[in-house]
Amino acid sequence: MKRPGAQELLVWVAGGALLLAMVIDTLAMLGRQLRWPLPGSIELVQAAVLFAACGGLVVATRASAHARVHLLLDRAGSRTRAVLVLLNAIASALVFAALLAGSVWIAVDMWSAQEESEIWHLPYRPLRIAAVLTAIWLLLRAGR
Repeated sequence: MKRPGAQELLVWVAGGALLLAMVIDTLAMLGRQLRWPLPGSIELVQAAVLFAACGGLVVATRASAHARVHLLLDRAGSRTRAVLVLLNAIASALVFAALLAGSVWIAVDMWSAQEESEIWHLPYRPLRIAAVLTAIWLLLRAGR
């Protein structure tokens, strides 16, 4: 049996986190209808979606599988296409740099606050670390 690589492992982790978010939200909705609510379901879904989104961004970036609109690229000449691809890379790098700056700013500002969710007491520090590491990785990949 072949040992799974980093890409396959990340797909399973991100997909599992998304599946977990869907199950929690479904149980919360059913619980509300049956008068047996699931307290703090939003906190759990938000944490799961963070890992699903971070993993999905990394998987899509590694596979160069981000959605693209080919309406302009297919009609442009080779020189124009190269300029558009360069502008896309610069815009992506700027977005990831802004995401990184904001994430680091909030993480540094709240690092000693022992911040946690209200109902389940999920610590926010690991979630912020995951967001910062993802933003760093995406920024480094955007520079390629």
